[in-house]
Amino acid sequence: MRVAVCQLNAREDRKANLAVAAELLERAAAGGADLALLPEYVDYLGPAAGMPAPEPIGGEVSEFFASVARRLGIWVIAGSFHEASPDPQRTWNTSLVFDRSGALAASYRKIHLYDVEIPGRVSYRESATVAPGEQPVVVTVDGVRVGLSICYDLRFPELYRRLATEGGAQVLVVPAAFMLHTGRDHWEVLLRARAIENQCYVLAAGQIGDHEPGRSCFGRSMVVDAWGTVLTQVPDGAGVAFADLDLDRLATIRAELPSLANRRL
Repeated sequence: MRVAVCQLNAREDRKANLAVAAELLERAAAGGADLALLPEYVDYLGPAAGMPAPEPIGGEVSEFFASVARRLGIWVIAGSFHEASPDPQRTWNTSLVFDRSGALAASYRKIHLYDVEIPGRVSYRESATVAPGEQPVVVTVDGVRVGLSICYDLRFPELYRRLATEGGAQVLVVPAAFMLHTGRDHWEVLLRARAIENQCYVLAAGQIGDHEPGRSCFGRSMVVDAWGTVLTQVPDGAGVAFADLDLDRLATIRAELPSLANRRL
């Protein structure tokens, strides 16, 4: 399987964001990708006051990516978008997976929400505007089991262990808008750790650059193999990076270092 991770700088113009995402997906398809991954909040990342009305699955955003997947004939994991929820004050942060025909193959709502209060320094409550998801999701992509997650999920290894052991995941995906100040120290380390401990490939697609006053994302989208080796990485700026997943090597790693089979908890 050939995969592509797409990196962009989504802003407050949803139409422009979707156009850039489509261009990156076209580059992914031209490069022979079977599966392309976009970042978190690919639809809109800007001031809350200017955010378009949240949509249900099947609305304009999801239909846009369905049509692109169908036109290009590739699998598309559309990062995440603002999905309307029953709570008018909160959306779901939802990832959508489309197959080569443009059919919706899976959806995942981000489970872990970033709430932090450091007096005098930081006050941020993602849960004030986002409702948490409840269910881990694994989807089969051309015979390969792919476990879904979004951004802050990366700090919770128990989710990925469930995806690998209960869901049979061989590949883990992480669309993200990882903050610059934490990304510099934690992004690659956490991605490589999730790959090593679960003996899975990890695909990570991040937002890059400034999005609104006070918010800057780290980027450095990458693909990591099950040994923890970074196979490819997108330089700073919008772009696409490719990697070929070797499932025979994955099976060899699991056989010769059987940490998943040897676990007792």
